[in-house]
Amino acid sequence: MNDLTCMIIGGGHAGLGALKAIKEETRGMANGQRIRFVLIDKQPGHVRKVMLFRPAAGGEEIMVPWTRYCSEGVEFLQGTVTSVDSEAKRIRYTDAQGNDARIHYDLLVVAVGSIVRRPDPEKGGIALTDPQAAADIRERWRDNLRKAAAETNPEERKRLMTIAVAGAGISGIESSAELVIAMRKESAALGLNPSDISVYLLNANERLFPEGPEKAGRKLEMTLRECGVTVLHNRKAMREQAGVLTLSNSDRLPAGLCIWTIGLIPNPALRSMGLPLTSDGQVLVDECYRVQGMSGVYSIGDCARIVDPSTGKADQMTCKEAGPQALRLGKIMMADLEGRSAPVHKSFLDTFGIGLGQNRGLMWVRKWGLDIIITGKLAWKVKKLGWDFASWLR
Repeated sequence: MNDLTCMIIGGGHAGLGALKAIKEETRGMANGQRIRFVLIDKQPGHVRKVMLFRPAAGGEEIMVPWTRYCSEGVEFLQGTVTSVDSEAKRIRYTDAQGNDARIHYDLLVVAVGSIVRRPDPEKGGIALTDPQAAADIRERWRDNLRKAAAETNPEERKRLMTIAVAGAGISGIESSAELVIAMRKESAALGLNPSDISVYLLNANERLFPEGPEKAGRKLEMTLRECGVTVLHNRKAMREQAGVLTLSNSDRLPAGLCIWTIGLIPNPALRSMGLPLTSDGQVLVDECYRVQGMSGVYSIGDCARIVDPSTGKADQMTCKEAGPQALRLGKIMMADLEGRSAPVHKSFLDTFGIGLGQNRGLMWVRKWGLDIIITGKLAWKVKKLGWDFASWLR
């Protein structure tokens, strides 16, 4: 009996979770078949995308070598998938050297995730999109502080010591908290007054964290204020030009740097693959993550439109939902291989964890109609465990 080849497109949180879960579930199959796993991704390593603010603030390395994940029976290909032929069970991709290549699969998991939304280039600033952008951000604010240390004009010094973070989702909140801590430490080393550091978080909504209860938003804002972050509600960044950021209410905010953290969109690479998509660009799947009209093809994570059939609620684009999806996919795929009924999708617990710098955080869980909020060091430890779990580094 021939071995099966299971291709996994995308080595992000969902893709790695799928690899681990399917490998565990199909170990020692009753019919003696073995599965060869092939993971394909355009990056030279797994990028811990939910932690992009860490290299932006402190220079931390967030790329994990594929050797950490490619054990016996798992191969890695560096390349970008360009199309999926479900009839021939073959994908077409461009390898790391730019060569066109094809490879056969028996089972396929599409987990190419999402990308950070970019503003129009004329809006200025830097979007926190990838490790290189994070490195550019860190070099930019550090250079601004070096200039501030030699600046004699108080107004220009203040501008150089000011950052605006445009977008107050979880990424914006975590970025602003980490940046103010790192900038204060650096300014002290340069002989500047750390209290002169200003980080503004621009929130388009009336309060922080609209996904949770109002009291959680208030606790978040209080903790950010203690860190040194000023939250401006009902404000959108419109354009940064010549060191001045124009806001939606026509205010002008002098800032040495504007950082955009304005959310996620499904990976645009999906549009060329020949998969059925929603109008928003997510893969259409059933309650068992099977891609509609494509036998042997599954999709999970940010790139898939996954709905709980019992509630009609769609999963959000967060790494906390990718993990449970991946674990369930392993059981679904094994059931499909054995020709028995497969489990169906079920929404994960309503919960969010937000890191606010070393030993600071907020954890919110809604259970039995109650809002449970944990703050401080314990919340930080839980969040850190969540980051490690998302990248399967436990």
